[in-house]
Amino acid sequence: MVRRRKIRSSISVPITLGAVTILLSAALLVGWSFLLAQKIASSADIVGDVWLLVLGALSFVLIIVVLVLFVISLARGIIEVRKQDTFIDSVTHELKSPLASLQLCLETLDREGLEGADREHLRAMMLDDVDRLRSFIDDVLEANRLSYARPGMLNLSDVSLSELAQDCAQSVRVRHKLELREVLIDVDSDLVVSTDRAALEIVVKNLIDNAAKYSDRPARVEVIARREADRKVMLEVRDSGIGIDRKNLKRVFHRFYRVEDQEVRKRRGTGLGLFVVWALVKQLGGRVEALSDGRGLGTTMRVELPVVHMVSTA
Repeated sequence: MVRRRKIRSSISVPITLGAVTILLSAALLVGWSFLLAQKIASSADIVGDVWLLVLGALSFVLIIVVLVLFVISLARGIIEVRKQDTFIDSVTHELKSPLASLQLCLETLDREGLEGADREHLRAMMLDDVDRLRSFIDDVLEANRLSYARPGMLNLSDVSLSELAQDCAQSVRVRHKLELREVLIDVDSDLVVSTDRAALEIVVKNLIDNAAKYSDRPARVEVIARREADRKVMLEVRDSGIGIDRKNLKRVFHRFYRVEDQEVRKRRGTGLGLFVVWALVKQLGGRVEALSDGRGLGTTMRVELPVVHMVSTA
């Protein structure tokens, strides 16, 4: 809480100073123009005074524009630092929690007389923690790679959307220990997308994982895909989870951003998953949007992808 207050204060100071400077510059411009206009009215060299007035006004306007841009740039920089601070906090938690669990499991395994069932349980816990660490590191590396990626760096191939969705759903079921009915796939088996399979797999897996993570048990996640006009496919991942306030629907795709909500903070996360989804979908030539009627009313992540064709199964 103290850190948030300091950050808000650090943001408000340059904005306030910038606003005061702009107002003073505007007042000076108005006063100077008024005085010069009076001088023009009583001067014989009207043309010279008019040019002086015009040039002075343009100079003041340029100063004001520069001040506005400077304040905006400074505020954005401070906000970015705030996001990075939040990210560092999340990284610390994401690393310490599974590492502490792994250490505890290893120390427990050293005890004498530990039964086989208990050893198997500890082994499963350690595998879960390793999977958490691997997924987290993959997100961080992918987000960093996407920051420097160039458009068109794709390895295109024909991808069965149904098979890919089933594989991603099974991976998420195992990770979150979900029942088969908690993640449902409704994708035609003949729907094929010409795209980068690795990139699309990350997109679909992250969206299903996000839907499961922000849903209470038993979860209900639906993956639906259909063909649209103009050789496009619409993929939706729907859940009945905690939902998103409408004001945050676009922000959730920003890097490091996490909604300021207790229900969100209770779940592990770094604010990178949806940023990775947004960046990859953009590279694939598509677009992604979040839809929700509000908190507690579930969320739908809608992805539109280009270059789709249907393959007959006959």
